[in-house]
Amino acid sequence: MTESDGAWPQRFPAAPWIMPFAVFMLLLVVMPALPIAQPWESIVRVSVIVASLWFFSRRVLSTLRVEQALPSIALGVAVFALWIAPDTLIVGWRDHPIFQNSVTGTVKNTIAPGEFANPLVVVLRFARAALLVPVLEELFWRGWLPRWIVNPDWQSVRLGTYNTLAFAGTAVLFAAEHGPYWEVGLLCGLIFNWWMWRTRSLGDLILTHAVTNACLSAYVLWSGRYEYWM
Repeated sequence: MTESDGAWPQRFPAAPWIMPFAVFMLLLVVMPALPIAQPWESIVRVSVIVASLWFFSRRVLSTLRVEQALPSIALGVAVFALWIAPDTLIVGWRDHPIFQNSVTGTVKNTIAPGEFANPLVVVLRFARAALLVPVLEELFWRGWLPRWIVNPDWQSVRLGTYNTLAFAGTAVLFAAEHGPYWEVGLLCGLIFNWWMWRTRSLGDLILTHAVTNACLSAYVLWSGRYEYWM
């Protein structure tokens, strides 16, 4: 079986790895501009993401296996703890201009807190963070991009291959994706890249990422810190 899906192998071999992430990023830009209220906004987001993963990536995903479940779960919990540590331990940490500025943006809620009174909005937001985002992000950040940096003929590069530029570059770009949380995003990206190098298993990376996001989502609901749901 090739690493590509359905009709994509010959002309667009990277589509299963790139397109769900591209759709996700496009939704982040487009959805706030559309006159769609909750819960329909959440329903549309989740439906489009699920459809993109099924259409582009289902065969790639069917080949993935988890090789080290317990260590991957433990690492996911540890990354969650690191993610919330600065803001939990140091009052006003996120208010510093190094984190919130014209380049990185500002901390804000993507969904008004009052809208979380709707259980369906909560369930869909949790599912998006814990089940969908880890899949589409790991396909792109650990599955495709570092291999493409190593060699444009990326299909010849084994998953988890170490290369200094790929290791550091993807971590920096992953940090940039997280805006005012760039410093914990950078740390998270380095840890995830290291685990990919150690396990060479994208299934394990998806599990680790899912555990981190699930813990973070549970923390959001417990603490009311909705800004963590970017």
